[in-house]
Amino acid sequence: MSSSMFYGNSISVSVSDDDSDEVDKMKVRVRRKRKKPGLRIRNSLIGWIVRKLLKWWMVLLFLPAAGLLLFEASSIGRKPALVSDSQLSKHKKPSFHLERKTNSNLNRLDPTTRVIGGVRQSCLKILPPEELQHLDIPAAEEPNNLVKKVVYISQNDLPYLEGNSTLSEQHTEPSRFNMFTGYQTLDQRGKSFEANKTALVHCGFYSENGGFKISDEDRAYMQTCKVVVSTCAFGGGDDLYQPIGMSETSLQKVCYVAFWDEITRSTQELQGNRIGENHFIGLWRIVIVRDLPFTDQRLNGKIPKMLGHRLFPQARYSIWVDSKSQFRRDPLGVLEALLWRSNSVLAISEHGARSSVYDEANAVVKKHKATPEEVEVQLMQYRQDGLPEDKRFNGKKALAEASVIVREHTPLSNLFMCLWFNEVVRFTSRDQLSFPYALWRLKVLKNINMFPVCTRKDLVNSMGHIRKAKPLITSHGALCLKKLIAGA
Repeated sequence: MSSSMFYGNSISVSVSDDDSDEVDKMKVRVRRKRKKPGLRIRNSLIGWIVRKLLKWWMVLLFLPAAGLLLFEASSIGRKPALVSDSQLSKHKKPSFHLERKTNSNLNRLDPTTRVIGGVRQSCLKILPPEELQHLDIPAAEEPNNLVKKVVYISQNDLPYLEGNSTLSEQHTEPSRFNMFTGYQTLDQRGKSFEANKTALVHCGFYSENGGFKISDEDRAYMQTCKVVVSTCAFGGGDDLYQPIGMSETSLQKVCYVAFWDEITRSTQELQGNRIGENHFIGLWRIVIVRDLPFTDQRLNGKIPKMLGHRLFPQARYSIWVDSKSQFRRDPLGVLEALLWRSNSVLAISEHGARSSVYDEANAVVKKHKATPEEVEVQLMQYRQDGLPEDKRFNGKKALAEASVIVREHTPLSNLFMCLWFNEVVRFTSRDQLSFPYALWRLKVLKNINMFPVCTRKDLVNSMGHIRKAKPLITSHGALCLKKLIAGA
């Protein structure tokens, strides 16, 4: 035991050794307790953060993804404006129903390029805008080739049909020839490829009862067209894409005509694309075709594709664009670049994958585009006629892609399109198979511009086919269907 004394006060405090140890321990514990509140706060904060992260980690991952998605959506929505909004404002603009990712191509105007000799160049060397504004259609010239005139065979041309007015009765085997096409025999087919000063050929519109009916008002409009860009969608297969990239001069001189049937009109109206009172949707004049001559909608589509010279008898030039594509260049500029500059009467895209008609036939069968039997019938006839397996004719690639066709309506080019159409009717609807044959048989057609695939990609924005075309119900089939429903 120890004792202590404070001066001025007689107070003594007794502290044992055991008590001293307890005090020291208390002092130590007090010091430790002063450090613990800070640690407890930090530990509790970290624990709270960890608990929240474990609870909301999915939300935290979703927020950046949602922000990125909104950014991409806003960038997709910012499309280039049409070249002439002032002109388009005069017409009702359609609302496009985007169903495929490929529709991100819509309204693109950026040029397509390729590298040639180490230098990147434009695939389509079109004139600059200031020159396009002053571009004019050249004066018509007398045809400088053998074919000066084409006479289209009709139901009234019995002398050419060897006096047989019941020719159709001879065709007991299945055939797609009908009162629209006429009933071309193999002998007539052979003679049609003979290039004479006046050519005689089947070329559709054989009879007034053959179908493909167009109203008088639409026909009168089509008679006014000197240069036309055309497309078609039968069976509701594809949407309508407004052309872009044209100059004011082309807007004044070029017709844009889209051929529809009632199925396509109904399909488009469901998507809000209604034909205006002036028969237009945007820049497109919509022509409704009634009484289509074929049950195969692909074959009906070949009529405006190949027989534009018959639908537009006053037109000097035409540009065909498949319905899966948006035309995006100035029409007059395209004519200058692909026809006038090279002195060509027909410009068509080369096939991107193959060069031989026999290779293409194998691909058609493999992709189920036609049956093996009908393809074999076509190839057997072509072999019998002597079609070589050459991959080039007249220095040109033999196989064409044919989704864009640019041409001058001369007697020779018109004859070629008729011959090509007849081959498509006689055999398969795959026009790639019959193009090399028609080109080979009509040996006098030399000035063709087979432009590369990258040029075709510069001419159009490709969206792909939106939906499958509905099969045609003929008037007879519709009547039977009504009777069946009434009987039920």
